[in-house]
Amino acid sequence: MTNAVEAAWRKILTTAGEPRQPERSPLLAPSAELVRVAHAEPLLRQLYPWTGMWELHFSRCTEIRYTWDIPYIGTLRDGRYYVEGPSRSSPRIDETDSAKAAVAMVIDRLPAHCGLAFFGNAEELATSEKTRDGK
Repeated sequence: MTNAVEAAWRKILTTAGEPRQPERSPLLAPSAELVRVAHAEPLLRQLYPWTGMWELHFSRCTEIRYTWDIPYIGTLRDGRYYVEGPSRSSPRIDETDSAKAAVAMVIDRLPAHCGLAFFGNAEELATSEKTRDGK
């Protein structure tokens, strides 16, 4: 695992339960649980995690522009989770009461070429993969 991936996970694990606004949000506890459950999965722990809009995303590279080829998990106001993706235009895959079930849905949909996150951005990863595959 790269230092960049480890550092990103450490940061998300540390800040997942912190409020982003003065009033306490009902999304804090489910979001923190989701991050802990996702981090416990070796296949996801090797990917670069990033968050936004109460969603946990996974990238096959460590720098912006991240990859958008892995489904992501969001937290609903009622404490449940949804899985969507891999892109924003993809339909919702499913909703569940369990962070573990949401993580399993993502693992089941990982690309075949998924592995340790590439140090660089999505364009550099694509170039590397073309060279590796002889294209």
